Amino acid sequence: MNHSPDLLYQMALGFVHKIGPITAKNLIAHCGSAQAVFEESPRKLLRIPGIGSALLQELKLEKVLPAAEKELALSADKQIAVIGYLDPQYPRNLAGLPDSPIVLYYSGQEVLNHPRSISIVGTRAPSPEGLRLCETLIEGLAPYQVVVYSGLAYGIDIQSHRTCVRLGCPTVGVVAHGLSQVYPPEHASIARQMLPNGGLLSEYPFHKKAEREHFPMRNRLIAGISDALIVVETRKKGGSMITANLANTYNKEVFAFPGRPTDEKSAGCNALIKQHKAILIENAADVVKMMNWNSDVSQQLSFHEDLFHGLSDEEKNVLLLLGKKVPVSFEVIAQQLSTPQNLLSSILLELEFKGLVKSLPGNRFTRN
Repeated sequence: MNHSPDLLYQMALGFVHKIGPITAKNLIAHCGSAQAVFEESPRKLLRIPGIGSALLQELKLEKVLPAAEKELALSADKQIAVIGYLDPQYPRNLAGLPDSPIVLYYSGQEVLNHPRSISIVGTRAPSPEGLRLCETLIEGLAPYQVVVYSGLAYGIDIQSHRTCVRLGCPTVGVVAHGLSQVYPPEHASIARQMLPNGGLLSEYPFHKKAEREHFPMRNRLIAGISDALIVVETRKKGGSMITANLANTYNKEVFAFPGRPTDEKSAGCNALIKQHKAILIENAADVVKMMNWNSDVSQQLSFHEDLFHGLSDEEKNVLLLLGKKVPVSFEVIAQQLSTPQNLLSSILLELEFKGLVKSLPGNRFTRN
């Protein structure tokens, strides 16, 4: 990955004590570049709102540049992409947020600017019903080539990632530490399995340990990086509620599964719906409808009129549902299209004969 000349100085700003992303961006906006921040005279820097003499003492390039140079070299050695907030590769959903990180560290495939994305959050101690809801939700969204973000934590988070790996759906773990580790360590194996079709994302340098104050910061990334946030199951207090409220401040779509009034594990979801902070959903089809993704797929069809010429409506519907990268199981196709299994078998076989569909092990299918 080619880095902009200013990236090293953006990283250096991140190593300056007491400078967060808002102050860093403010400095860059006033000075014109991160490098110019370190070259500007103290007198002019003191004129910038929020910059006092104590902070000015920390803006010493000789103190932070070696750390930035070491981190950049380490990232290259570990095949970690370092993405500055002005780079084209920076997630577009985060780019316009005032508190988004000035630098991101990413390991994995290029999915951070995917056309469709959701974040999934929920309790760390879900009920069996919550786990089932999470799994069936992703099964229903997988045909739409959706990237799923979550926090790699216990409960709903890890259920989301595991389901994505099983389905071949791209998924990204947003973590509260550097990429030298996985927290909790029990999830290291699933994190490795995510890399071929997704990745791990952090705002922290490689060796930074997970600390309590990092997790609320991580939550803002989960809230901001996707097109919509889905709360599966949560109590009235906790990280999921913080994330949902942040998503509202970012003007993101927020969806929540309702629960019984007496169910404490769903009390947060019910509260979000009641307070009009989340839209009630019952399944993946509700999300697809609210996000207008079926319309998106139909628009794509107009670019492939020759490919679909002469096909029946049933065959067109199957092809619209199937993607080229994420295999879709026979059961999910039947469920999404409400097609009898014997009829669907005939349609898929006919599409295979025409060279438009490829069957895969496990009774799964993709478009050729």
